Amino acid sequence: MKRILGENAPLPQLDPLNYDYFTHGAVMIQRCKDCLTFQHPPEEVCNQCQSFNLEAHECAGTGRIESKTTVHKSVHPGLMNAIPYAVAVISLDDAKNVNVIGNIRDCAPADVEIGQRVKAVFEEVPAGKNNEAMLIPQWSLV
Repeated sequence: MKRILGENAPLPQLDPLNYDYFTHGAVMIQRCKDCLTFQHPPEEVCNQCQSFNLEAHECAGTGRIESKTTVHKSVHPGLMNAIPYAVAVISLDDAKNVNVIGNIRDCAPADVEIGQRVKAVFEEVPAGKNNEAMLIPQWSLV
């Protein structure tokens, strides 16, 4: 399978805090079980009530573009063949006060506008010492 940003694009390093986000094939946002606050990126403690009682909550994977930019200069050699590409800040529909940053795919960067609706799509790539699959969230216009 051809990767959206190319075969040599850098991948996130999996750790206990981000594992759910990059392996479930759904938008998983951390939520405090005590005060029900959503937070992203995931932390070891709730930013609202300081509880350690946190869970990964599956969200619908839809949202709105709040800000966007077009990447014209590669910051990593593995991204040279992908430029230009669009990156956006997305407010999630069902995770109050949570924004995620992601690539907008399947369209020209000039077609991406603030206020547009997006949905999550997932790019499967092998990663990790055990060649375990990662499902990298990407975004498409709806």
